[in-house]
Amino acid sequence: DCKENVFPALYLYIQVDVQNPNPRTEQKLQALLCVKALAFLRRDSGVLSLGSALLSDRFVFLKSRGLPQLDFLSPMHAPPPLCHTREATRQFLEEINKWTSQHGVSPLSRELAVKFLMARKFDVLRAIELFHSYRETRLKEGIVRLQPQEEPLRSELLSGKFTVLSVRDPSGASIALYTAKLHHPNKTGNHVVLQALFYLLDRAVESFETQRNGLVFIYDMAGSNYTNFELDLSKKILNLLKGAFPARLKKVLIVGAPVWFRVPYNLLSLLLKDKLRERVQMVRMEELRQHLPRDCLPQHLGGLLPLESFSWNQQLLAGQNGRVDPVDELVGIPVEEASIHVPGAEAMRPQELLTHLGRLQRTGIHLEYEEVRKEPPPGTFNCAQSAYNQERNRYGDVLCLDQTRVRLKPRRNERTDYINASFMDGYKQRNAYIGTQGPLEKTYSDFWRMVWEQNVLVIVMTTRTDEGSRRKCGQYWPLDEGGQEVYCHMAVVNQRVDNHTHYNHTTLELHNTETCEQRQVSHFQYLSWPDYGVPTSAVTLIDFLGAVKRQQRKMVTALGLQWAGHPQGPPMVVHCSAGIGRTGTFCALDICLSQLQDVGSLNVCQTVRRMRTQRAFSIQTPDQYYFCYNAILEHAQRQGLLPANQ
Repeated sequence: DCKENVFPALYLYIQVDVQNPNPRTEQKLQALLCVKALAFLRRDSGVLSLGSALLSDRFVFLKSRGLPQLDFLSPMHAPPPLCHTREATRQFLEEINKWTSQHGVSPLSRELAVKFLMARKFDVLRAIELFHSYRETRLKEGIVRLQPQEEPLRSELLSGKFTVLSVRDPSGASIALYTAKLHHPNKTGNHVVLQALFYLLDRAVESFETQRNGLVFIYDMAGSNYTNFELDLSKKILNLLKGAFPARLKKVLIVGAPVWFRVPYNLLSLLLKDKLRERVQMVRMEELRQHLPRDCLPQHLGGLLPLESFSWNQQLLAGQNGRVDPVDELVGIPVEEASIHVPGAEAMRPQELLTHLGRLQRTGIHLEYEEVRKEPPPGTFNCAQSAYNQERNRYGDVLCLDQTRVRLKPRRNERTDYINASFMDGYKQRNAYIGTQGPLEKTYSDFWRMVWEQNVLVIVMTTRTDEGSRRKCGQYWPLDEGGQEVYCHMAVVNQRVDNHTHYNHTTLELHNTETCEQRQVSHFQYLSWPDYGVPTSAVTLIDFLGAVKRQQRKMVTALGLQWAGHPQGPPMVVHCSAGIGRTGTFCALDICLSQLQDVGSLNVCQTVRRMRTQRAFSIQTPDQYYFCYNAILEHAQRQGLLPANQ
C-alpha cells in the first residue's frame, strides 16, 4: 500500500521527547488520534519516536488521506535515520578530535558534536566548517573564557538589550530579541556586546528543542536613532547568525527600521546568499503578526507577552556559578599553531559560486571587495617603518606586519633582521608561502639568505623584471645557463632553463660558502600577466600553478627523510613587484582550488580576508578580486564540475 500510494499520501514525521512532556506534545498526539493515523509506538532509551519505517526501525510510517493543514504540524522533512545520525556523529568526532589531539586538548564531547551536526542537518562537512567558523569568530572577537559574573559582561547581560523570550513560535523555535535603542556605542564596546550575545545564545541552544527547531531572531529598531546604530556591529551580528553559530536560523526580522537604515541594509543584503537573504526581512510593527502570533510577541511589539527582560538572564546567571564552558579550551588554542585557511562558513560549491557571480555581476563583486579592503590590518608595522629599514621597502606604502614578518637570522655586524617578506598560510598548511616584494639590488643577499634559512625549494615570480617603462623587480638570479652570481656568502648557479609558452622554469643551485653546503632551487617565472589589469583567461595561470605544485611535490619527495616538516614541504617564495597584488592572486587561487579539491566548496571572500591578516593589503585591486572568481569557475568547467556552456 505504501509503494502504491506514495504521491497522494501525506507524511508526517514527529519526534517526541517523553522525558520532557509539554502541551505541544499532547497537542500533536491528539491531532494524530483525531485523524485516525495508523502508528506504531516504540520506546527506545526513553525516546518515543514517530516516523518512517522506510528509514529506520526506530521510525514508523504515518499515513493519512485528506488530512487538513494544522498550524502546529507544519510540513517537515523526515529526520535522518538513526543509523545515519550515529555515523555522522562518529565521522564528525573522528575528524574534530584528530584536530584536538594535535593541539593536546580534551576531545569534543558527543553532546557538543550533535549540536553542530543538528545545526547543519547532519551534513558532516558543513558541520565541520561551522565548528571552525564558530571557533575562529570567538577567537577573533575575544570571546574566550567568559566570566559572566564579572564586569563589564555582567552589566551587559542584565541591560535588557538582549534576551530569549519565555515562549516558542508555533514550530517550536526559540525567539531571541535584540533591542537596538538600548545600545549606546559611547558606553559599551562592540566586543562586550558580542560577548553577551554569544554567551546567551550558547545557553539558549543547550536546549535540545532549540537545536531541533531552530531560532527566530528579532532585531528591534523601534524607537532607536542613529546614535544607537553601528554598521560594524550590525554586520558582525549578521555574520555570526548566518554562518558562525550552531543553530538553525529560521528567520531574522528587522522591526521598525528607520528610513536611514535602508541604505546600509541594502548594502548588507547584497552580500548575502539567496537562501539567507530570504530569511532576513525588514517588517513594520503592524506586519510582525504575519510572522509570529501575538502570544509569541512582547507587548511593546504588539503582542500579549509581558516582557521581563531581566528574568531569563538573571535566572541564567544564577545557575552559572563555577560553570566551565566546554568549548573554551578549544577556542583558546592560539591561531598560530594551525593554518587560518580551513573550511569555514558560507562555503560555496561551483554552481552556487556561479549563481553568486551572476547575481552580483562585476559591480557587486567590486562592492564585496570594497568591504574587505576597508578592514584595517590587524597588527602593527613598527619594524618596517623604522628609519633604518625604510630603504629596504620597494614601496613606502607596502609594509610587513610585525606579527607575520620573516626574520633573518642574526649575523655579526648586522643592524637589522628585516626583509619585506611575510609568512602566509596555505590550505590546511601553516606558513605555506612567503609573500615578498621583488628584490631590490641592495636586498639581493637578504633574499637569498631567506631562501636558504627557510629551506625554500621553489620560487614563484609573477612579473617580468621590466614592464613597459617601469622597473618591477631586480635581476636577482643568473639569467643564462651556466651563469653564476655571488651574493654575500651565497653563490647562485644557473644549471638549466626550460622555456615554456607562458613561463620559464630555471633550475638553480645554491652554494653556501660559509658551510660548504649546496642545495637545488626551482625558479618559476610567469610571463603572461599583462602590463595593466589582469589576464583575459585564467587557463595559463592555473596551468602555471599546476606546474609549480608538481615541482614542489617532486622536490619534497626527493628530500625523503631529510624533510620532517609538513608533508607539502617548506614555504614557497611568491613575489611580484610589491608582493601583494599578483602574489595575493596566486596564493588565493591556490588556497581556493585546494579547498575545492578537498571538500568540494570554497569561499573567495573569506580566503582573501584571512590572507590579508598575514600579508597586509593582499589582492590589490577589485579586478584582481573579480579575476579570482572567474579563474575558479574556468577551472571548475575544465574539471567537469560545471557545464561548459555556463
